[in-house]
Amino acid sequence: MTRDLYNSQLARSEMRFAAHPQRHKGLVWTAIQSKLLAQPEKIQSLMAMEETGGEPDVIAYDKLTGCYLFMDCSIESPKGRRSVCYDSDALASRKNNKPLNSAIQMAQEMGIALLTEQEYSTLQRILPVDTKTSSWLLTPPEIRSLGGALFGDFRYGRTFTYHNGAESYYASRGFRGKILV
Repeated sequence: MTRDLYNSQLARSEMRFAAHPQRHKGLVWTAIQSKLLAQPEKIQSLMAMEETGGEPDVIAYDKLTGCYLFMDCSIESPKGRRSVCYDSDALASRKNNKPLNSAIQMAQEMGIALLTEQEYSTLQRILPVDTKTSSWLLTPPEIRSLGGALFGDFRYGRTFTYHNGAESYYASRGFRGKILV
């Protein structure tokens, strides 16, 4: 990663942080920036989130771990991460019309993780997202072992979590990610 790209992402993250103080009340950018500077791989992950339309921003600080939580805060599921099935097993099971990738594989390549159902609900309380799209959610093994996967959206003024076959994919379904810094 070049120094210019590195600095560009830090500047973009700082501007988004300043533009949306309601997402991270009581947090200070300089402390977050210090943590990012000590973990350049996290800046690369933020860049990947940004490049795919995620608009990552800080939404929490965990006092126990000392980590800041970045999540995709784009209003709709990130455009560069849509039309994917849930995981590589689902992708392999498709005989026809395979998507190009899976949510789990893309997230791993980006150095991020899918949001859990609880994290997705937390994000929805901060700002309503996925009003026209939906996002795959990290699915518990007991559901995935039966062939299903979870996804969520925001309709009628509330957050919904649903299930679908993990091999399904739609132009309006992507995934949201997170990283801890």
